[in-house]
Amino acid sequence: MSRSEVGVNKFREGYNCAQSLIFSYSDKVNISKDLALRLANGFGGGMGRKQEVCGAVSGGILVLSLLYGRGESEDKEKQEEAYSKVRELIDKFEDKYGTINCKKLLDGCSLLTPEGQEVFKSKQMIKRCYGYVDYTVKTLEEIIE
Repeated sequence: MSRSEVGVNKFREGYNCAQSLIFSYSDKVNISKDLALRLANGFGGGMGRKQEVCGAVSGGILVLSLLYGRGESEDKEKQEEAYSKVRELIDKFEDKYGTINCKKLLDGCSLLTPEGQEVFKSKQMIKRCYGYVDYTVKTLEEIIE
């Protein structure tokens, strides 16, 4: 099964977009699946359903940070490499979808209200989110390779 299939399947199981994204890379970033899910939990729904940065993008940033980020006693060049890769991910996502803002990606549908959640369900907006997860995983594969 491809990483994008793993990510989309995890999302279908009820995990959020950020969790699904990092879960699909847990082996590559050398963390347990459980830790991956816990680490990304608060980033779903554009950060706690506040609908800011798309959770798939946030999950992708977590993956890039774990792979390329600056750790303790490492030089600033590592940080710059991570920033460069994060910008590349964001730029590609924005080129494809026009924004990384969750609320805009969902046409202004509010995930914080019962009415908004009903619209999200009735219009099957979750299918868009499957696409965001799929695209972000595939874009990470390009950036990492």
